[in-house]
Amino acid sequence: MSDHFNAFEMSPVPAPGPDAVPPEPFRGIYGMPAFVTIPTSDLAASVDFWTRGLGFVELFSIPGRLVHLRRWAFQDVLLVSEGSVPEQAPAMSFSFACVLSQVDSLVEACRALRPNSVDGPRDTPWNTRDVTVITTENARIVLTAAKPFDPAGQEARNLKAIGITPPGVGRGDHQEHA
Repeated sequence: MSDHFNAFEMSPVPAPGPDAVPPEPFRGIYGMPAFVTIPTSDLAASVDFWTRGLGFVELFSIPGRLVHLRRWAFQDVLLVSEGSVPEQAPAMSFSFACVLSQVDSLVEACRALRPNSVDGPRDTPWNTRDVTVITTENARIVLTAAKPFDPAGQEARNLKAIGITPPGVGRGDHQEHA
């Protein structure tokens, strides 16, 4: 993996750290490079869970048919009215970035709305803190927050073992990533 660049220059995700501040919800219109479409049999209940529990905002709706939700730029969800939804969550998940300071409040908000909807938080070997939430539509959503990076820590060793030398770990000024 030799073609690296500082992706934080183009991402709405702030650099990890204890004082990382999440961006405000992005309300602009753009060509969506990716989005998730989730069928729901109760559009109002779904919108309530996604907005009050997961922190999304309603960007626009087609009454009774579709609601376009968003958190940060490029975190788009289309809730689409359907007659039924799967009875259980699939193994597949969809992940949305957050910051560490949001994890506890997102967990509390989701548990207040659906007590058994949250698994975690749990720390991962790739230096994130993840929370898995099963929504009212039985979608498996992962909220993932990057932890501050310790170049001498186990996560740095994990990355090095698979051929990734993270910024700040023996690479000088990182011009080769630009």
